[in-house]
Amino acid sequence: MTDDVLNRPPVHALLTDGTTVCIRPVLSGDRDQLEGLYEEMSPENLRLRFFAVSRSSATAAADRACASARPGYRALLAETKGQVIGLAEYDTGGGRGSAEISVAVADGLHHRGVGTLLVEHLVSAARSDGITTFTADALSENREVLRLFTDLGLNVTRRFEGAEVRCTIALDEDDAYLTAVEARGRAADVASLVPLLRPKAVAVVGAGRKPGSVGRALLHHLHAGGYTGRLFAVNPSATNILGVPSYSSITALPRTPDLVVIAAPAPAVPTVAVECGKAGVRALVVVSAGLDGTQAQALLTACRTHGMRLVGPNCLGISNTDPDLGLDATFAAGHPKPGSAGVAVQSGGVGIALLDGLSRLGIGVSTFASLGDKYDVSGNDMLQWWESDGRTDLALLHLESFGNPRAFSRTARRVTRRMPVLTVDAGRTDAGRRAAASHTAAAATRTMTRQALFTQAGITATHSIGELLATAALFHTQPHPAGTRVAIVTNAGGAGVLTADACAEAGLVLPQFTPGLVDDLLAVLPSGAAVGNPVDATAAVSEDRLRECVYRLMTYPGIDAVLLALVPTAVAAATGDDLVRALTAGPGRQARPVALVRLEQDVAVSLLPADGGGTIPSYAEPQAAARALAHAARRAAWLARPAGTVPALDGVDTGRARQITETYLAAHPDGGWLDPLTCADLLACYDIPQLPWAWAATEDDAVHAAERLGGVDGQVVMKAHWPGLVHKSEQHAVHLDLRGEDQVRAAYQDLESRFAGLMTGVVVQPLAGRGTELFAGVVQDDVFGPLVLFGLGGTATEVLADHAARLAPLTDHDVHDLITAPRCAPLLFGARGNGPVDLEGLEQVLLRLSRLAEDLPQLAEADFNPVLATPAQVTVLDARIRLLPRMPKDPYLRRLR
Repeated sequence: MTDDVLNRPPVHALLTDGTTVCIRPVLSGDRDQLEGLYEEMSPENLRLRFFAVSRSSATAAADRACASARPGYRALLAETKGQVIGLAEYDTGGGRGSAEISVAVADGLHHRGVGTLLVEHLVSAARSDGITTFTADALSENREVLRLFTDLGLNVTRRFEGAEVRCTIALDEDDAYLTAVEARGRAADVASLVPLLRPKAVAVVGAGRKPGSVGRALLHHLHAGGYTGRLFAVNPSATNILGVPSYSSITALPRTPDLVVIAAPAPAVPTVAVECGKAGVRALVVVSAGLDGTQAQALLTACRTHGMRLVGPNCLGISNTDPDLGLDATFAAGHPKPGSAGVAVQSGGVGIALLDGLSRLGIGVSTFASLGDKYDVSGNDMLQWWESDGRTDLALLHLESFGNPRAFSRTARRVTRRMPVLTVDAGRTDAGRRAAASHTAAAATRTMTRQALFTQAGITATHSIGELLATAALFHTQPHPAGTRVAIVTNAGGAGVLTADACAEAGLVLPQFTPGLVDDLLAVLPSGAAVGNPVDATAAVSEDRLRECVYRLMTYPGIDAVLLALVPTAVAAATGDDLVRALTAGPGRQARPVALVRLEQDVAVSLLPADGGGTIPSYAEPQAAARALAHAARRAAWLARPAGTVPALDGVDTGRARQITETYLAAHPDGGWLDPLTCADLLACYDIPQLPWAWAATEDDAVHAAERLGGVDGQVVMKAHWPGLVHKSEQHAVHLDLRGEDQVRAAYQDLESRFAGLMTGVVVQPLAGRGTELFAGVVQDDVFGPLVLFGLGGTATEVLADHAARLAPLTDHDVHDLITAPRCAPLLFGARGNGPVDLEGLEQVLLRLSRLAEDLPQLAEADFNPVLATPAQVTVLDARIRLLPRMPKDPYLRRLR
């Protein structure tokens, strides 16, 4: 075992049945337990493991696993409640690139995923050690271990040699492997949440005898809400609270509850959690707030040690409205209405608002979780629950933080193809800041990063709770529009104008009608109607005429959605017409989405029942209706596009890139900006095209370089360099358009004089031709991983901040979106009569930059500015890369927070 192995902290993960296990490196003190692991195996399992029934083999295996650290060897064990239940190890035997693997699982614990989980963690460790292949020998009759290797999701080849099988396992992390890991993780995650969200027995700790306590409110909600399981209170001073039997402690309960809701004072929470764990409780909801760091760590340790899932602390509680369960373990004012929307929030206040809003709309809630400080159960867990519960068709999230955004993104991409996932993009203050510096870390804001996550995962991000509910109302009741073309019909011209403005501002299009449609509409509308778009049907329109008008628009192929903006008039009242009925008298679900705008409506959004079944959304403001339709159009476009793939790249030398990185960091333990030569070498590992250049440490070197590299008309560019220089233009450390020896010498002398004591040399490049100057960069976010930025480059990047961003790894769709998103995009596609730039070359630069960041977690920041794009090629003119000493972290490895 190497020192870094021993220093790796233990991690907790879930088995197939939802049991929590600890995965950690083997330590010398584990020898007796490991020997016991083998000694307790049946003779048959010992034979399958060692190819012979030999107790001496068990002793030797335990000795080997606990021996002193040695290069090329790793051993990981799985334990639960301090008991070792499995071991996986590999040994390179002194070689490179390949290692032999072995796995052992305790008798009685097979088929629960212990071995698979250990191997997944061993695979991740091996990749970080540069190992690309595992080999394993097994008896051909050992079906369990052969199935384990086959089901990993990796490419496995077998070679039979008599009674033995030689397995070779390629450790490439492709989508097939990640999908297999996700599937196993999803099954384990859902199983672990059953005691939390479908408990057969619940206990409340902290329910007082007098009104006013949170615990009493929780107990009342559970009791009055019709919970169908066994319900207990824990209070040493009472035997009955609100008609619920009360006991002095968890251990005094007549049966062990699946779920315990803790509303005790913060100092008591860890002790209660330990008591619950020892009693066999499987899940906790901690609504208590104010835990200090020591109490918080003790709470989480108790949950991990005893395998309990945890919601909270500092939360509103949870709810599952399944009529067969009736679980409402919250202290909200009322009970949520049963329905089909899954809700997960961190803020209790936001949770109350969403519960009330969804209940009022009639959408209702399937499962609700107030995650609070989110020590354990997260939005990712809830998405996987809703994906499998058979009741949820709409997911609403309000997350203030992300524990593992890359795993969340993969889950969300999968779930959003089955149901809409909506969120509030909270904390957008960074959006008002301009990027005042050209390097990537300054340009990348947390808002930009979060929005990239939402966009790539297909999540509908709204700006407020009101917009979230307004959009949910449309998604719940109407089909998605095929596009952004909207027809507006109104009985008041002013309302139509307001609605038209709202649609345009939301990015919707109001197409002009064909002459044939105009004639059709005029034939059914009253005299004086204006048949443009909006259609002003006038105050004289009757219910029947309006209904026919809407019908003709709904069947017109050039329209994707219809908005009806109505105001009450004395004319309609006098004739007894109910114009709203023009929309609600027909089927509730049309082929195209339809919505109402009623300016006099006293609530922001409501759902009106339709005679034919279903409901129609009605909005008090046209902006709300327009934004909801725009969100629906974006979701439809996202669904219509097949899932992207990460393209394979040729000419990539990852091994060489890692060597360059390790060599630099060995010489610079604190990291820093690479010198031009090292930077160029790193780019060459990814075949990223660079403008020719030469390093000059003296004036004469600069002259020789200029003579050799002279570009347009023999002109060159000279750039000063010293460690840490970022903004060359701001420092006036660049000379352009140099021609001839005298100008080159004068430029060098100027730089040398002004930056005496700093400058270590200059970079000389040929003057590049004309083209579009672009910016490409990447920043390694500590939480979200690598973020790739692209936009307008040169000095304009500092002023205009015209950037788009996507999280790595980039798919083919992500690259297309990056290129088309900035305001400068038309320049790339041939605006103003110019030909399009080399778009394929531009895509390659971005994909290779993404791969560079994926391969090297030590890459803190990379800036390519400018990147010159012409119709013939795309070339990086200036590149800067900053490295930091960082350990690689596998974002897709199965582990609890």
